[in-house]
Amino acid sequence: MTSPYPQDPAGLLLTPGAGAGRDHHGLLAVERALGELPEPVPVARVDFPYRLAGKRVPDRPPVAIAHLRDAARRFAAELGTTTDRLLLGGRSYGGRMCSMAVAEGLPAAGLVLLSYPLHPPGRPDRLRVEHLGSLDLPVLFVSGDRDPFGTPEELAAHTAAIPGPVTRVTLPGAHDVKGRDADVAAAVAAWVRGSPQSHPSP
Repeated sequence: MTSPYPQDPAGLLLTPGAGAGRDHHGLLAVERALGELPEPVPVARVDFPYRLAGKRVPDRPPVAIAHLRDAARRFAAELGTTTDRLLLGGRSYGGRMCSMAVAEGLPAAGLVLLSYPLHPPGRPDRLRVEHLGSLDLPVLFVSGDRDPFGTPEELAAHTAAIPGPVTRVTLPGAHDVKGRDADVAAAVAAWVRGSPQSHPSP
């Protein structure tokens, strides 16, 4: 059986949601948690091009994905490795773009998807799941139990299409999982170190 956890990742490339930047408090919490592991995992927090240009409207997927490919290759080179040893992920839009990049062929060791946006709020008919069947690697989802972008039940149903091992962690909260930065970060750290505390899905 394939392990539900990433195998010896060299680093984590971490991206923000559409309304935030690389210094979002949730991303900083994840970076701190991985830095405190017995074997620390380096983290690179990366902004998307629209944010770097001072714009408010998020990049279309082709632009964001090309940017992620370049950022992953640079980070891997800095670490003296290749992207297949990197974890990729982020909050909401950022995590979705990372998952699409992997589905389109960017090699990675695993995906860390925080508050993954299955669909726009109130629009469960507009699913963002077409690429999930191409994710043949360990994937972690950490989401709030009242997230309007996807309920725990919707997440369980649609992530069943992922061929790689899926771990789902549900925390109290909405899309921002407000006040739970430490819990989100702890869930990521547990999964990265291969701890059963992060509750792999059956």
